Amino acid sequence: MPTARAVAGFTLVEVMIAVLVLALGIVGGVSMQLAALRARHQSTLLAQASWLAVGMAERMRANPEQMRLADGANPYLTLDYDVLAEPDPPAPAALCYGGACDGAQLAAFDLYEMKALMRENLPAGRAVVCRDAGLWSGGKLRWACSGGDGASLVIKVGWRGKNPDGTPRKDEAGEYVPGVALALAAGAP
Repeated sequence: MPTARAVAGFTLVEVMIAVLVLALGIVGGVSMQLAALRARHQSTLLAQASWLAVGMAERMRANPEQMRLADGANPYLTLDYDVLAEPDPPAPAALCYGGACDGAQLAAFDLYEMKALMRENLPAGRAVVCRDAGLWSGGKLRWACSGGDGASLVIKVGWRGKNPDGTPRKDEAGEYVPGVALALAAGAP
């Protein structure tokens, strides 16, 4: 009959391996949670940008008088607003919350509202309204607008994103790109 003692409990090596496996699981769970938070934040920014672009398109459609003007006289085509580079927008002379405003006053109010909403909902954002015949340049959205006769009106909205390491997200050209581009029909107000 063997006289060996029965081994009771765990050895230190077994405990250390169990702690290591547990630590790896916790680190993996935390990194997945951080990735999910980043994705949720980007999704929120994309939803806000889409909401702002659609809202601006509806404001433009609701003011056909100004939309029929030539491009040089159309006040909506002057919108190129960068929240970080420009100050708070000054309030227009007439706040058209339901009062009687003409088309020009309504356009000025619409631009003011867009800028204020950008500041509130997309604090590192930019919005551009322009004519752009080549909406996609090389498969990527760009801020620059090509213009051109018969080109669609485009509303571009974007924000300065960050990489997971905290550095600014930029493309190969060293700039951040629009997140949303909403093209209106070429002849439609």
